[in-house]
Amino acid sequence: MPHTLKGALAPVLTPITKDNRPDARRLTEHCRWLISQDCGLAVFGTNSEGNSLGVDDKVTLLDHLVSEGLPPARMMPGTGTCALADTVKLSRHAAKLGCGGVLMLPPFYYKDVSDEGLFSYVSAVIDGVGDERLRIYLYHIPPVAQVGFSENLIERLITAYPGTIAGIKDSSGNWEHTRAILDRFPGWGIFCGNESRLKEALELGGAGVISATCNINPGTLATLCREWQSADAGEWQEQASALRGVIQSYPMIQALKTVVAHFREDANWHRVLPPLVGLDEVQRASLVKQIMDMGFTMDGLQAAA
Repeated sequence: MPHTLKGALAPVLTPITKDNRPDARRLTEHCRWLISQDCGLAVFGTNSEGNSLGVDDKVTLLDHLVSEGLPPARMMPGTGTCALADTVKLSRHAAKLGCGGVLMLPPFYYKDVSDEGLFSYVSAVIDGVGDERLRIYLYHIPPVAQVGFSENLIERLITAYPGTIAGIKDSSGNWEHTRAILDRFPGWGIFCGNESRLKEALELGGAGVISATCNINPGTLATLCREWQSADAGEWQEQASALRGVIQSYPMIQALKTVVAHFREDANWHRVLPPLVGLDEVQRASLVKQIMDMGFTMDGLQAAA
């Protein structure tokens, strides 16, 4: 069951303009820095505020990133929506551009849907896209979506669409679940949804990590993914986990944007799309102090500009 994407990928933060539009220039700058740190681009993920962006905006942004020279083979854009037609449109466009894969949420509005219903949905997407280049990474995040992909459904999809169903992002928050799918589907493209047990997952054959904190700590996480057998891997894991512990003690998206705003010296990065609300000044100051006290920095920002 081959897959091509691996290592660290960031659900890329989406900078927002004053009129609540995605800021393509700042997004491109951030993506260039991530690529310079050997981090792939999972644009339109949860921490990208992906479900607050319109389909046309996503198509336009993908086109822009590729036109600016960012490698589509390192991209895994989020294309899963509640509307089948929208998912097909986004997935078809990503495949046409040569994206390495798409990250597909299940249709999450209706709850308690059956495996049969989800199988029919994914099948309809594959048929609707009609492109052999399509590589789907299932996005399993039941704490948020409340709809997920069971192990039996995964096996059925892999069997029906070998190669096309290329992997999964497991954001269940349950290490035993991650371990179970690593055991059941060896060699498949299984990405951790956060880095808290990344070294263990890599030891068990995991493909890598798609984590919010890749937005600010891509170098460490990419290095851990490449060199998990190194004597220093345990230290890298501890450093990454400590940083994540600080970030997730605040609202995650807002905290990450605060860190980027600080190191880029650009207050525009604080903006989030409604209904989210940014951190207040006290929270921002506290967060920045905590990470500075850890000796944290975002290396290479100017070189990648």
